Amino acid sequence: MGRKSAGIAGLLAGMSLLAAACGSTEPAQPAGEAGKPAQVTFWGWAKGTQQVVDAFNKSHKDVQIKYEEIPSGNAGGYAKFSNAVKAGNAPDVMSVEYPQLPDFVNQGALQDISADVADVKSKYPAEVFSLVELGGKAWALPMDAAPQVFFYRKDLFEKNKIEVPKTWDDFRAAAEKVKKADGKSRIATFFPDDPSVLAALSWQAGGKWFGTEGDAWKVTINDEPSKKVAEYWQGLVKDDLLKVQPSFSQEWNAAFEDDTLWGYVGANWGAGVMKGNHAGQSGKWAIAPIPNWGTPASGMLGGTTFGVSKGSKNAKAAVEVVKWLTGSEEAWTARLSSGTSSGFPAIADLVPVAAKSFDASFYGGQDIYALFSESYKTVQPGWTWGPSMVQTLTTFKDALGKVSSGETTIPGVLDTAQTATVGEIKSRGLNVAQQ
Repeated sequence: MGRKSAGIAGLLAGMSLLAAACGSTEPAQPAGEAGKPAQVTFWGWAKGTQQVVDAFNKSHKDVQIKYEEIPSGNAGGYAKFSNAVKAGNAPDVMSVEYPQLPDFVNQGALQDISADVADVKSKYPAEVFSLVELGGKAWALPMDAAPQVFFYRKDLFEKNKIEVPKTWDDFRAAAEKVKKADGKSRIATFFPDDPSVLAALSWQAGGKWFGTEGDAWKVTINDEPSKKVAEYWQGLVKDDLLKVQPSFSQEWNAAFEDDTLWGYVGANWGAGVMKGNHAGQSGKWAIAPIPNWGTPASGMLGGTTFGVSKGSKNAKAAVEVVKWLTGSEEAWTARLSSGTSSGFPAIADLVPVAAKSFDASFYGGQDIYALFSESYKTVQPGWTWGPSMVQTLTTFKDALGKVSSGETTIPGVLDTAQTATVGEIKSRGLNVAQQ
């Protein structure tokens, strides 16, 4: 990526955000019962995880993983984890996406694993590892990165002589051509329930929703680059150039199947989703760089880390499990050979393993991992996630749901989220710089 930004790392040193997470000592580490392996409980939802767990359990005798697949974070997984932390029965290892990590540290839900992961830190690009460091301490290990890309129906684009868009101006022109070619068809979808897409597009455009100023948080969700993105997408929605459908819904998938949805603005992990859901369209799809504003650029749409819960009584074993899940060739081979995952390893040395393990015949044999790597290199520097992203994204989701009815606009959603987020951060006793 070439990012020189410290990301989250170091921004929170000395701030009260970490107070809840730093006050207790690490619990004792019990060994497994005599003659029995230690058991590490793990909650997650990433595609291919069951296959990774199976591979681990087959190759390890002293430690075994007990895996529970839970709903994705925003679909209830994070609420389940928060409730389990409060009840004292959280899993040893938890899947947490980059945006939500500061929130769970703030809650005291995760423990500092800095000393235990010092031996693997150098394997990660500094820019990626910075996303799991707060106050100079590591609270998780990155599993993957999530550079943006554009999926499109190559056959339909070629048949209708529509060029693959390189810029967002091109994208609008292509959207108009798709609608003209078939009045029922659209180039892509506006998701009224998924603010992470708007976040990634704002990131790509050079927006910076969070930062610090002295000892205070700086909140600029409605900054100029983000407003530009919001106004652009509002125009596409207003002119009926997009489908408006819930993300990954039955109607969204049906639109691909009846050839009325010709594209998908997503990230690398969408390659596995599309392949898994639309096997009958093998060879018809291709992937291109995400359209840009004049210069190749990308944001990150998602991305997963694995953290160890604060109350884990098996923390040492849990850390070893996390290291294997994120950093071993065997884990990535198992995940991508499942056919459902197209994860992009955060550890660059593992990208060739991923490329070899993922069957890209659905995309006509395209070297999609070379494309992911190029997109990854253009991720915009300087993005930081805030300390209340669970609440911020909830506010976003509620407001976005009112766009299609005309109750609000996408630029208006940014203003709503800005106001609500400033209030939430202040309510947590944290300082917010004057805008």
